[in-house]
Parts: sequence; structure tokens; C-alpha cells
Amino acid sequence: MPLKYKNYPLGELVRIAHVSKVLKGNQFKDPIRRDLMVWLPPGYSSTTQRYPVVYDLAGFTSAGPARLNWKPFAENMKQRLERLTFEETIGSLIVVFPDCFTSLGGNQYVNSSALGSYDDYLIQELVPFVDKNFRTKPSAKNRACFGKSSGGYGAMLQGMKHPDVWGAIGNLSGDAYFDFIYRRDWPNTLDTLAKFTRTSYLPVSNSKRERLRRDLISQGVDDGRMKRFLNSVWSREKITFSEGHCLMSLCMAASYDPDPSVPLGFKVPFDMDTGELIPSRWRRWLAHDPIHLAERYEKNLKKLGGLWIECGTSDQYFIHYGTRILSKKLHGLKVNHTYEEFDDNHSDLDYRLDRVLPFLFDVIR
Repeated sequence: MPLKYKNYPLGELVRIAHVSKVLKGNQFKDPIRRDLMVWLPPGYSSTTQRYPVVYDLAGFTSAGPARLNWKPFAENMKQRLERLTFEETIGSLIVVFPDCFTSLGGNQYVNSSALGSYDDYLIQELVPFVDKNFRTKPSAKNRACFGKSSGGYGAMLQGMKHPDVWGAIGNLSGDAYFDFIYRRDWPNTLDTLAKFTRTSYLPVSNSKRERLRRDLISQGVDDGRMKRFLNSVWSREKITFSEGHCLMSLCMAASYDPDPSVPLGFKVPFDMDTGELIPSRWRRWLAHDPIHLAERYEKNLKKLGGLWIECGTSDQYFIHYGTRILSKKLHGLKVNHTYEEFDDNHSDLDYRLDRVLPFLFDVIR
């Protein structure tokens, strides 16, 4: 496959340090100093004009800097932006790549006492910081965010909660319909965690220690196996596919059901011995599901200048079912949006930005 990238006029990639106050004291001691990557369009340094700005929210196990890495047989984000600008598919704009990575592989861009207040990090810190340090058009109507997967979920929640900050949203294969996409991962998660338990399951035991342990996990509290799993993952540079999915499940639990009173700072929604669903815990997850939030945030969604939702019809996480439900609910609420499906799965979808970025730019230009 020939590369599209040629000698287009180059934009400028700027790395600027930001020290967060809202992330200070987070449970896993993740760094509060982050390097923020910002792409400035060709000609930025030779003018005094202001530009619309777009934020790229990375997916799980990724972060802003990774979005700019060299890619084989494909464009990275810098190259894509330069080509689209040269072709006049988009106009000149500033693009921001936040680093929101955590010790659990990422986050869902919500406030969590376990992972950190990443909603506040975006809204209260990064947006004002970027507006202060770069020549943006500092208003919601000239600002957009987008992302894929966890980033798409994050963008969708940003649009629901903060129409005073964002004028347009791009939700690419964003998590939705938690009953469908997340519950199916938990048998693997429980099997993976079982390798790190120190107690064989006993149907009946009069041991006080065993009764206490069973009481913990029946409430979704770690009995030590999750901590041992995480210590093992953190000690290695390579983990298995199953371990990666287990880490993702724990990251979701830390995002959706944080509890600072328990070990690790979050609870899980299944009994780790029996696999039984813990209804009270699962309700905490469902409270974050976009298909359940649409009606609550109807008025905010109607304030957006543009909303793009899409998903591949062969998404291996079956997210296309959730995006279909979400679009159906938005139609019922008369929330204006664009919904597209395409013949592909969940992986390597940056080429879809050739459609999404022009849509966002036309709204915030």
C-alpha cells in the first residue's frame, strides 16, 4: 500500500509541560507532571490569528504522545493533519493530545477517587492552560473533542456534561451498552485473577478467616488477588492477552465504582469465587452507560453544534450494538447527530478521521 504522505507544508509539534493540581494524591501515585503535545498548523508562527482547537482523547493503553508515533504503511496524526490541511479538507486548527495514562492502562475521562479526576483535569486545567499558552479561539463554539474506544466514550461524556466547553463531539466506537460489552469479559478476568489467589475455594468452611474473606469478595472487595495481579503486571514489560483484558476490566471498575475505603480504592461487580453478579455494584457501572445517560443529558446534547457517532459493523467488542442503541435513543429524543457504520472492526481506524475531522472542523471553524 503506497503512503499518502508527501512533502506537505509542515505544522509544528510542541511539547509543553503541565503540572496538575487535581491529579495530586491519586491512589496509584501516577505522575502529576505530564507532557502535553500540541500540533500547530502550518503558518502558525508567522501570523497573529486565532484558531479553533480540537482535543484527541486516546483509547485504553494509549496516550497523547503515542498518537504521534511513526506508523508503518500509514500516517500518524501529524502527517494526517498536514495532508488534510494541504488538501483543504480541513482548515487551519490546533490539535491537542492529552496524556491521561494511568497505572491501570488508562481511564474513562471521568472523575474517580481511585484513578484520578480526569474530567476535572480536562475541563478545569488543560482547556484553560491551552487557551492561555496558544492562540486558540477560546470559546465552546470553536472547540471540539473526539476519541476512539475509551476516548470515544470520554468524548461522548464530555459532550453530555460540558456543552459550555465543547461545541462538537466525535465518538468513534465509544463504549456503550455495558450489559453487552463488559459483562462478557468478566469470566476471563476472574480466571486470570484466580491464578493470584492463595486460597482454594471451599463451598463450606467454619474458618473465621475464610468467612471474613468470603464476606469481602461477596461485596466486590479485593481479598489480595487483585493486588498480586497488579504487582505482577507492573513488574513486567510484557503481559498476555488475557492479562491485558483483565487489566482493562479492573480499570473500568476503578472508573465506575471507586471506593476510597477499600483496598486498591475500588470494588468489582462480581463475586471472584463464584462469578455471581453483585447487583449493587453493577448498578454503579450502569449509571455511567451512555445509553442510560442520554435522557438525563438531553438538554445538554441539544446545545452541541455537532455530534458524530460511528462504529464498525464487525467490532470485536460488539460496540456497534451499543452505538446503535445510543443513536436510536438520540433520535427518539430529537438530538441532532450523525451516525455512521462501516465495514471494519475496532482496530486501526485512524483512516476514519478523514471523515470525522472535516465534520468537526465545519462545526467549530
